[in-house]
Amino acid sequence: MNARLLADIGGTNARFALQQAGSDGFADIEVLACSAYPVIEDAVRAYLARAAARGLATDGIRHAAIAIANPVEGDEVSMTNHCWRFSISALKAELGLDTLLVVNDFAALAMSLPHLKAEQRERIGGGIEQPGKAIGLIGPGTGLGVSGVVPCGARWMPLAGEGGHVSFAPVTRQEMKILQALWEEHGHVSAERLLSGAGLESIHRALAGQRLGAPEITGRALGSSVACRETVETFCAVLGSVAGNVALTLGATGGMYIGGGIVPRLGWLFTASRFRERFEGKGRLSSYLARIPTWLITEEYPALRGVAAMLDDDITTQR
Repeated sequence: MNARLLADIGGTNARFALQQAGSDGFADIEVLACSAYPVIEDAVRAYLARAAARGLATDGIRHAAIAIANPVEGDEVSMTNHCWRFSISALKAELGLDTLLVVNDFAALAMSLPHLKAEQRERIGGGIEQPGKAIGLIGPGTGLGVSGVVPCGARWMPLAGEGGHVSFAPVTRQEMKILQALWEEHGHVSAERLLSGAGLESIHRALAGQRLGAPEITGRALGSSVACRETVETFCAVLGSVAGNVALTLGATGGMYIGGGIVPRLGWLFTASRFRERFEGKGRLSSYLARIPTWLITEEYPALRGVAAMLDDDITTQR
């Protein structure tokens, strides 16, 4: 049986894998830097060539699915946080595929949530998940992804949206100061302006007056820097507030999940932060949110599993 090609493409990295239909595992996984390839087709062909060099059969691939950090509305895709632009139909033809499914990356990630095992997630705070209820998702990385899944009979239906671009609402005077600084730079200030790699840098500039990269801020915070630790603490608190907003909007009594590339790198700084306090801190609805569990996704490639499930559904529908 021929393998299928899967991809999870963010603003920084493109993760590729091969999978046999009906299999839970991946035959090959490789992460390529998006900046190393002028167009998406070059990245796909580079991965396939490298997989072939490792002894994998790539000539007979007829079905592929791509989860991408961008809205997918129609045939044309133009990435918000990277320069790649492409036509889905043209890429399908260029790669000689029978099926090319392109979906929002957080919709794909959301599709993996009902199937995560205990070792693929870490509980943050209290709450009890309600089986068969809506599940929410938020994840800061190059940008801020927001999604969820809702039950639809025996299946799950992913939600594709751009919730990371909702307007940021400050809760403290310190956050008012950050908002004021970002207003001067951007006019409209979205949640993503704070909850992303660039957002971590913006928070630090506003609070400490220093221009540091996100990895350096995180590294110093895990060390002895009081200023960088305050930046990370503010980041985690804001994430809690926005995650609470998502949970309220979706009625996510099945649980609220945190994905993306930033939070797993924070380690104890996140688990000891005010994230859960701010998640629950919604006035009259605090007791409602206290009952919703929050989980950090620890599975390394969950979006690939989600997009594989979506490809299964798409191929079945075509038959």
